Amino acid sequence: MELPRGMKDFEGEENANIEHIRNHFKKLSNLYGFSFMDPSPIELLSTLETKSGPGIRDEIYFFKDKGDREVALRFDFTMGLTRYATSQKSIKLPAKISAFGGVFRYDEPQKGRYRYFHQWDIEIYGKASLESEAEIIEITSRLFDSLLLKDITIDINHRNLVESFINKIFDSKDPELVADILRAVDKIAKKSKEQILKEFQEKGYATEKLEKILEFSQIKGSITEVEKAFDVSQLESWDELKALIDSLENRGVSNVRINFGIVRGLDYYSGIVFEVFDKNSTLGALAGGGRYDTLTKAFNREDIGATGVAGGVERIILTMQEQKIISETKQKRVAVLYINEEMQKVAHSIASLLRLNNIPTDIDLVGRNMKKQMDIATNSQFAIIVGPQELENGNVVLKDMVNGTEGTISLEKLTEDPKSILNLEKL
Repeated sequence: MELPRGMKDFEGEENANIEHIRNHFKKLSNLYGFSFMDPSPIELLSTLETKSGPGIRDEIYFFKDKGDREVALRFDFTMGLTRYATSQKSIKLPAKISAFGGVFRYDEPQKGRYRYFHQWDIEIYGKASLESEAEIIEITSRLFDSLLLKDITIDINHRNLVESFINKIFDSKDPELVADILRAVDKIAKKSKEQILKEFQEKGYATEKLEKILEFSQIKGSITEVEKAFDVSQLESWDELKALIDSLENRGVSNVRINFGIVRGLDYYSGIVFEVFDKNSTLGALAGGGRYDTLTKAFNREDIGATGVAGGVERIILTMQEQKIISETKQKRVAVLYINEEMQKVAHSIASLLRLNNIPTDIDLVGRNMKKQMDIATNSQFAIIVGPQELENGNVVLKDMVNGTEGTISLEKLTEDPKSILNLEKL
């Protein structure tokens, strides 16, 4: 039996990594005052078409239910959370909401993303505020810090800034033209300059103007570097972008830069936009977001603005593997082993004791020999070995599975404070 194309089973190790990221995300979400929720995995198709239009059908799973209603599986959390927030007439603003879970997209499967994959998401609903953007970017930066990821860069831009330059180059304020050229800019990270020029020349756009736009999209750096490279006085929202950078510096977030090539492909973005990258990886963006006030308006809530970010969990896991970061959930396990059948009862008693103290513990259940039992200890930080000679003296062997050292500890001390003895106080 085979799974449908683009689907997969998430096995133990990968599922443990997903939970590792979920735990860090939920901890930070709570720290910053975000209310964690799980929006419905099924939406009315009309809800998902609110901003994206009928074309979204090509990218999602949709079907008719037994009530002959057109429904669809969620393709992200933003639509569901925005539908929820805008439907709550008495919602207290600003409303800070977070979510973590699986989403479905009928994309071409690629490295780091199947047609069912996992995302984390945080959103702030309420009056538009630069500090809301700053907080969204700050918590994003802190999440990658907490996962111990290095060389992470957050590239920031403003849609109005790019749109004002497009209007100047094409001497037009046609929203369809602007949307088309924004899509060209968004493709620069995935296609060559020649491919993009050819594609948009066929749509009737002048090569000279397209080249100016693509050249503009390559400008990136600090405020000083950008101001040296380009006359920013002609751009809308440049001061707002500078103010955001200043706010982030005040918050201690230093891994940000301006990048005029970041526009985000979705049409509903309306202000600050950003994407997160590992500078040494070719995986693409690990997270992205920005302000999307037009979406709340599409849900008939003119009084509510919105800003947020979402990240791809599987892609972050691949980045952690590239950087050789070992999940703490694997390191801090304990394996209890026993030399022979007579030691098995004591070993199970110790395993139960450790589990009662919330220490993740593994033990063989079928009476295998020591060599085969050692297989279950490979992902553990410590192994406790119950042997007849040590047990006779009231001791067990404690082996550090990371550095290979071992010694004996008394059962009495292990029983009194197992976390302290095993140096697992932080669990």
